[in-house]
Amino acid sequence: MTTRVLVTGISGYIGQHVGAELLRQGYEVVGSVRSTAKVDPTRKAIETVAPVDNLSFVEADLLSDNGWDEAIAGCTYVMHVASPYVMSAPADENELITPAVEGTKRVILAAQRAGVKRLVLTSSTVAIISGQDNGRYGPDAWSDANARIGAYSKSKTLAERAAWDINRDNAMELTVINPGGAFGPSLGAQPDSVSVMMVSDLVNGKMPMIPDLALGMVDVRDVARLHVTALTATQAAGQRFIAASEEPIEMASLAATLKQAGYAKVPSRKAPKFLLQLMSLFNGDVRTMLPLIGKRIYLDNTATFEVLGWQPTPVEESITEMAASLSK
Repeated sequence: MTTRVLVTGISGYIGQHVGAELLRQGYEVVGSVRSTAKVDPTRKAIETVAPVDNLSFVEADLLSDNGWDEAIAGCTYVMHVASPYVMSAPADENELITPAVEGTKRVILAAQRAGVKRLVLTSSTVAIISGQDNGRYGPDAWSDANARIGAYSKSKTLAERAAWDINRDNAMELTVINPGGAFGPSLGAQPDSVSVMMVSDLVNGKMPMIPDLALGMVDVRDVARLHVTALTATQAAGQRFIAASEEPIEMASLAATLKQAGYAKVPSRKAPKFLLQLMSLFNGDVRTMLPLIGKRIYLDNTATFEVLGWQPTPVEESITEMAASLSK
């Protein structure tokens, strides 16, 4: 009998790739969407890279109990990828934090009730590095949610904390994947990723200068493969895995790669920090980015290689294929 997996947030950038990878590996996939209007576009996007005969959908909202028990019924595993995303920093941080935290609790409790064997949660490196000084950080590090780290970072940190807390009696196996900046081709998802918007702005000339920003990065297809491997890897239970390059990759390096690939509108000038500080007074996105400007944070991804057998896709390949997919 085919093993069934629930994938929350399957209509998103990472969610579509996770669903596709599961289908390619022979799993039956049930994808949760907030609205049935997302079903057809999501199916068509995934169909470009994977068979969809074993793909079905359920309607369920992170802020409602309705539908979750039915969605998880018969599932051996759950991939909780869904997380709220807004195009710009919200005036009220709870617009992001409440659905992220309450939704995670809701999905985990439903999975526990259903007797799910293992849940793999998509967190982020921002739950590890936000507010940290320059240095090297591993899976045992946590961002300080009480510091001024921005609504998105706080939502990811508190949601992951909630997941570990609510499953502290090990009612089921829990594994967390903490991706860095995810790049690679979009299958057609709505822009629900900072990286998607960033590359889109770069190639379309909407970013006049490049901030001094450097992050651990990963190909979105690698993220999907790591999620699927984490479902059954024996040593993965109860662990966090950093899915990002050890060395931070400068945004200027990405811009140079795109420039070399023929995207003429990509800027080459660097944005002075004082200008970003000025812009942060009236731009929430810049304000969120500001604490990372000039930082160089290294990541300990040893366990990701040793336990999950990660074989990283070159960043240059990820960024050029992402730009090509967004230019179609």
